[in-house]
Amino acid sequence: MPRKVSYGLDYDDDYGTYDDYDYEHEVKVDGYDDYEDNVTSKPGKDGSKHGIWQCPICSYDNDESSFCCDICGAIYVYSSTHGKQKVNPATKDTGASAISKSHAQIYVAPRTNNLVDEFKSRKPNLYEQGRPEYRRGESNSKGKEAQVLSSDNEMLVPSVHGSKVSSDCESESSHSRENMNLTAPLSSNLNQLKLGKHPIRNKKVNSETKYQPEEWMLMEKEPEILKQLNLAIVGHVDSGKSTLSGRLLHLLGKVSKKEMHKYEKEAKEKGKGSFAYAWAMDESTEERERGVTMTVAVAYFDSKKYHVVLLDSPGHKDFVPNMISGAAQADAAVLVVDASTGSFEAGMDGYGIGQTREHAQLVRSFGVEQIIVAVNKMDVVGYSKERFDFIKSQLGAFLRSCGFKDSSIIWVPLSAVENQNLVTTSADVRLSSWCQGVCLLDAIDSLQTPLRDVSKSLILPICDVVKTSMGQVAACGKLETGAIRNGSKVLVMPIGALAAVRSIERDSISCNLARAGDHIAVTLQAIETGHVLAGGVLCHPDYPVQVATCLELKILVLDIPTPILVGSQVEFHIHHAKVAGRVSKMVALLDQKTGKVSKTAPRILKGKQSAIIEVRLDGAVCAEEFSKSKALGRTFLRSSGTTIAVGIVTRIVERKS
Repeated sequence: MPRKVSYGLDYDDDYGTYDDYDYEHEVKVDGYDDYEDNVTSKPGKDGSKHGIWQCPICSYDNDESSFCCDICGAIYVYSSTHGKQKVNPATKDTGASAISKSHAQIYVAPRTNNLVDEFKSRKPNLYEQGRPEYRRGESNSKGKEAQVLSSDNEMLVPSVHGSKVSSDCESESSHSRENMNLTAPLSSNLNQLKLGKHPIRNKKVNSETKYQPEEWMLMEKEPEILKQLNLAIVGHVDSGKSTLSGRLLHLLGKVSKKEMHKYEKEAKEKGKGSFAYAWAMDESTEERERGVTMTVAVAYFDSKKYHVVLLDSPGHKDFVPNMISGAAQADAAVLVVDASTGSFEAGMDGYGIGQTREHAQLVRSFGVEQIIVAVNKMDVVGYSKERFDFIKSQLGAFLRSCGFKDSSIIWVPLSAVENQNLVTTSADVRLSSWCQGVCLLDAIDSLQTPLRDVSKSLILPICDVVKTSMGQVAACGKLETGAIRNGSKVLVMPIGALAAVRSIERDSISCNLARAGDHIAVTLQAIETGHVLAGGVLCHPDYPVQVATCLELKILVLDIPTPILVGSQVEFHIHHAKVAGRVSKMVALLDQKTGKVSKTAPRILKGKQSAIIEVRLDGAVCAEEFSKSKALGRTFLRSSGTTIAVGIVTRIVERKS
């Protein structure tokens, strides 16, 4: 959906016609009545009519009684002897030609409370919407200029039509004396003159250097509280991801013996006794009947070092878009590999069939740098060291090609069904005789602490949306940057609607605030439930994220059987958003070693090539350049159920306003 941001009222939409301005004016200023008596419709020496004045900005003929131009809003400043002088809104000073012709002191009509009250009564909607956005200033009784301040404390001249100025001004001679005193400060103030405009909702600042986090947002030193780690469980279908997750939760006391006994009984009744631990994660009826994970299951447990948020992702290729929801929130990943003969090879098969390859590429494209390779089902191959070494050599080379460093890869042979090498080192001599490494739980504790950026403005990509019983809506996801607390105002993008935070839940427990890295559910109020959708973003009202329909990407093409051409239809993924699009332009082909342009405007893109392309989308998505926001700058392209390219956003070509 396009972003709806108000950058000021549209004259055509809100005022209908400009006839609304053409009502009678009764302005009484000493010396001005005599001037009006001399005004006729006869043309002057310069060929212009005295009854009207022509705006030098837009060339519109305005009535002489008008305070400002009906079209562009440029304002006349009164002179006590020569009528009105032009204020140029572009240069913010009076026109030189007007001053040279008048040779008179400039006098600004006094702003009185009566003027504000009449403006409010004549144009209540305009007054409430803030055009011009005035605060009532102090007016002096002897015709001195009232100080009118905007919210930016800058001097404003009211752009008001038909306002009656109080006739308590002094004689023309007294005006002349006052004008002598007003000349110096007024001439300096004219350089700062600013037209009153509509307030901009969702003002676009978008410069992180200007953003200053509040004190409550900063991280507190709380050594007794475990740091949170978002851990994605990924891998090929039937590699044992859910069984591994369920067994780990059971060993750590998160699944009680009573619940486990119920799962075992239900699994046997369905003829799927080996799925008992998997059912601790796969709770839906459809998942249990089909025997595959279809959505991302979320669970929690504590290790010695971390409070772990476990994200059990589906492994079937039909549910890769759902798997992305887990990968997009992960700080680290556990890649589960089936060690049995034939199964590992199937997971490493190319062209979209092997999900081991695709999942590894996807988690790396989302910025995951640390990975644990859990070689599962070692009991099937008799805990063979040769089989483990073969898998390590084959998969290790591929992971390095994806960008993982050897120091960031931890290899753990294990058996989830037989509880070998999960929370303690293996007791089976067949494994312990050659495996001197750490168990899975210790491997998780050995991961480096992820960085949390609270110095930037709020960004929370919406992973899921839950409607509450009270008719409100909760947005779920990982808080990427910034912080949020109860009562905060947030902007829901791409719709551009403002909402208030009613409550926050972290790990299904209510809390007052959350910081970057927390996986939370934010209940919103004062917003329509239909405006909050998965794939959107919660952000700071003063720092809205951009909404784009055309982007420039720097991509790496994966192993694909069919080359990418201009006009190729793709499925565009960014954080939790998915939208159809097409390749609209191929900018350049890049050298993989140097990253420099090797060829401009290539005709096709083949596997393992790097390039810069433009993608035009059928809908709008929240996106930022990768240099500004990594969470909103990582993307990948899919086609025919296969990931064909991964990349980053280098430039937003076309924005949706």
